[in-house]
Order: sequence, then structure tokens, then C-alpha cells
Amino acid sequence: MLGRFHKDESGAVMVEVSISIVLLLVLTLGFVDFGHAFYQWNAASKAVQMGARLASISDPIATALPTAGPVNTPGAPMQAGAFGPFECTVSGCTNGGGFSANAFSRVFRGDTAVTNDDACPPRNAGQRPGMCHFFPNLRREELVVTYSASGLGYQTRQGGPVPTISVRLDDVPFRFFFLSGLLGFDDITMPSMISTITGEDLSSSGPT
Repeated sequence: MLGRFHKDESGAVMVEVSISIVLLLVLTLGFVDFGHAFYQWNAASKAVQMGARLASISDPIATALPTAGPVNTPGAPMQAGAFGPFECTVSGCTNGGGFSANAFSRVFRGDTAVTNDDACPPRNAGQRPGMCHFFPNLRREELVVTYSASGLGYQTRQGGPVPTISVRLDDVPFRFFFLSGLLGFDDITMPSMISTITGEDLSSSGPT
């Protein structure tokens, strides 16, 4: 009896299939999760590019920018490094740059209503989208906008100096769904991503 039980292989296939299905399921869900992570990376990169473009044609977040730099020699070239840089987050701007919550919200949300949370409102026809429309998982505390002296423009220029504008995302996590529940994966922080553009005539007046 014991010998016959020892040689009995019935049910072995079921055990092997059960193990294989578990491994296959984990592998499949892993592909889905990492594919979603790749989508998040692309969406965040696009949001940074569009944020820089929107910041370049919008009122500056650093309210001191229009009057930054020397004015003692009207018409003289504005030197690189003549002011700032003003680094602006949701908490404010460095170097005494002042802070416009409306301008910050506009980069984050586009031409939609100004609010003080991470909610991304629907975009209406004729409105420019904000960064959150390209990357819905974006949070305001992850956004950094920097204005620095580009060396373009001249002293006493109407509208102020021409800045170099950098839009950066910091501490943005890859968010896992299946692997987080199955294997206890923690969110992985994306490397910082940045887009830099030269400012134009900064203004929030309607779509161009």
C-alpha cells in the first residue's frame, strides 16, 4: 500500500500547472505594471515640455521678475546672471521673487479655474491645457519652475528681462498596482526631468 502510494503520480500535473499559472500570472501582471510605468514616464516628460511652453507665455510666477536686474543704463544689454535665479514651488519663490498663486496654478492647470488642490479640472474647448491634463497623477508639490537671467534683452525693456525658464518635476513616483499587492513592491521615484525654454513676452492673455 505504502509503496503504491509512493509511486502514484496522479495529481502531479495539477500541481505543476498550478505553479506554472502562478508564475505566468505574476510575469504577465509585471509586464502590465512596467508598461504602465513606461506610460507614466512618457506622460510626465510631455507634461514638462508643455509646462515650459505654457510658463514662457504666461505671467511669471515670480512676481519680482519684471523688475529684476539692473536699470541704471537704459538700453544696455542684460547680462547673464544679472538676477535670481528665482526658483518657484507651490510654497513660494526663492531670492525674494514674490509668488503668484494664479500663475503657478495656470502652469499646473492651464486656462481652467484656479484652485489650491491637486484636482485636475476638465478642459473646455478653447482653453489651453495645463501640465495635469498630460499627466493626471501630477501633484503640485512635485512642480518646480525656475527663472534665470538668459543674457537676452536690455535694461529697462518693457515687460522686463528675457528669462530662461526651466520646468522640473521632482520626486514623482512610478505607481505600481498589481506588483504592489502581489509582491509588496513600493513605488519607485522617477529621476528628475526638466525642460528649458527661453521666455517670450510673458502674458496670460488668451490662447495664441
